[in-house]
Amino acid sequence: MRIAFHESPEPTLGVEWELALVDRRSRDLRNDATHLFARARPRLADPSRLHQELLRNTVEVVSGVCRTVGEAMADLRGTLEVVVPAGDALGLDLYGAGTHPFASWTGQQLTEGHRYQELINRTQWWGRQMLIWGVHVHVGLPAQERVMGVLSALLTYYPHLQALSASSPIWAGLDTGYASNRALMFQQLPTAGLPFQFTQWSEFEAFVQDQLTTGVIDELSEIRWDVRPAPRLGTLENRICDGVSTLAELAALAALVHCLVVDLDTRMAAGEQLPTLPPWHVQENKWRAARYGLDAIVITDAASNERLVTEDLADLLDRLAPVADRLGCADELAAVADIPRRGASYQRQRAVAAETDGDLVAVVDSVVRELRGGL
Repeated sequence: MRIAFHESPEPTLGVEWELALVDRRSRDLRNDATHLFARARPRLADPSRLHQELLRNTVEVVSGVCRTVGEAMADLRGTLEVVVPAGDALGLDLYGAGTHPFASWTGQQLTEGHRYQELINRTQWWGRQMLIWGVHVHVGLPAQERVMGVLSALLTYYPHLQALSASSPIWAGLDTGYASNRALMFQQLPTAGLPFQFTQWSEFEAFVQDQLTTGVIDELSEIRWDVRPAPRLGTLENRICDGVSTLAELAALAALVHCLVVDLDTRMAAGEQLPTLPPWHVQENKWRAARYGLDAIVITDAASNERLVTEDLADLLDRLAPVADRLGCADELAAVADIPRRGASYQRQRAVAAETDGDLVAVVDSVVRELRGGL
């Protein structure tokens, strides 16, 4: 089958930020997205900036098509300036992390809609377990023939993005020992997880045809890879990152993704053979980053060389600095280095738990405070 990739003449940017709804008093999840939408959407200049998700405990705030990280963050901030007061009126707070530390999946309600019902019908227990939230960053690409090459090369930096954003260490009341439990939960869905590393667009088209023919998917959007092409939008969509609790961290991660994709595409357009990792190294790096976060020692090349992820990140930021200057996100990219200095969200959550003798309500409080303080 033919799948048209609607090429983007500019390296545009779009950001999608999934947020949980927690009760102001109990700090447990609340299934009140419908009520929040009813209050917030009439007050939004563009109601399409606020989306529903699989479960009624979740909202997604999305930007429009932007040219810079700053523009995308201003767009998201404008929406949150409406959504947060709407939540206040309902006794709800927004919660930005990859998982909730103590909520039970058994009390969560499914959003109405055939698509969501079919997902649960098929995936059953694993689908019901999806109390997870993430960040998706779209970057426009100008040439269909380079999409799969850029995607495969981008996977080299998978552990950097996972470690920086990791925010899901505690699940069902227990510390999992992982920095990102979300990363390993989400890949249990049949079309989620790491993408196949195709070299040609035609291979991707053949794969999609097989998935449709065998009934694995009914539409293209049901391919839920951690990094995937979005042909209708003309973007490469990065879905690696856990949920984040501040606009500043969101801006830093968006800048890193923007710069990486543009840099790789520019190099490929100039005729460079982009370095890639074999799939077994990509898979191992994902596990290491999910397990150890910023302490992960990652595989950096096909020759099996290894390095502490934060050391490799420092060199990467230096290399991407000229790209950030061109894209107008120099400050945001530089702020990526602040995350290891401050501690990633998984580290901050564990610190709160340690300081409060394991009080998980205090952990939720801390994440909520970070989001409010960042606005």
